[in-house]
Amino acid sequence: MFIRVLGAAAGGGFPQWNCNHPNSRLARAKNPNAKPRTQSSLAVSLDKKKWFIFNASPDLRQQLWQNPELMPVKSDPLRYSPIMGVFLTNADVDHTAGLINLRESQAFNLYATQRVIDVINKNSIFNVLNPKFVKKIPVKLDTYLELLNSDSSKSGIKVKAFAVPGKVALWLEDVNKGPNFGSVEEDTIALEVYNQETGSSFYYIPACANVPDWLKNKIDNADLVFFDGTLWKDDEMIEQKVGIKTGKRMGHISMSGAEGSLKAFEELQIKRKIFIHINTTNPALIDNSEERKKLDKAGWEVAYDTMEIAI
Repeated sequence: MFIRVLGAAAGGGFPQWNCNHPNSRLARAKNPNAKPRTQSSLAVSLDKKKWFIFNASPDLRQQLWQNPELMPVKSDPLRYSPIMGVFLTNADVDHTAGLINLRESQAFNLYATQRVIDVINKNSIFNVLNPKFVKKIPVKLDTYLELLNSDSSKSGIKVKAFAVPGKVALWLEDVNKGPNFGSVEEDTIALEVYNQETGSSFYYIPACANVPDWLKNKIDNADLVFFDGTLWKDDEMIEQKVGIKTGKRMGHISMSGAEGSLKAFEELQIKRKIFIHINTTNPALIDNSEERKKLDKAGWEVAYDTMEIAI
């Protein structure tokens, strides 16, 4: 199974368009230690010919250009795409806006929880996805689902979606619905992705508010985990005067601290741990930073665009 990181940054990308934080300045100056990154997305394939995208970033068109395997080649029909399907883990803008790029009457399957499908159906802009070509397939939690190619043949890839601690998408928050803004179980999910032929698998968890014991037990001894790396410190955006929200308020766990992901994963036996969905303010984005050295020492990697892993 081949896994390609299409985008490794959080919403807004790195550098974010309106951010003049020192990290963003380094990236704009093309400093080799500050690799630019587009917004969070993965692509998965068993043969590098048929691909499934996990989360449709607003940067999807650029990401396809950077990954030619996801574009048609000379021998393909005049209208064709290697993209067989898209799987959404939530309704956040940085994970759904890229669907607009896929509007040219091309067949593919769209997978999401019923909650997220309902959100998309209620937003008329997504009517550009012609239902004659795009089939919306609701996903049941904690149940394996085999992904289908665009011609409805079996792909050999199974996915199990499960709820993780999180929050409803920012643009759907309702202050009248309680302390978590109306969030429900299907708002934030993680995925276990499984190759039926070889038995290899990995976890994709791009948003997570905390790591309870049941989640630790679930991912312990995994071969590969992509995990939410949004912030280094919970209050870093406030402290650095580039935002007004903590990581917890946004539904994201921080890397550092007593309640952070570094501490939570400390005793887990995971072969490969990779942070993804990393905010432009996070100092761990910078290759030679002290924070990156701490991640290296703890056995973590930081995802970057076009990164490829085979398991």
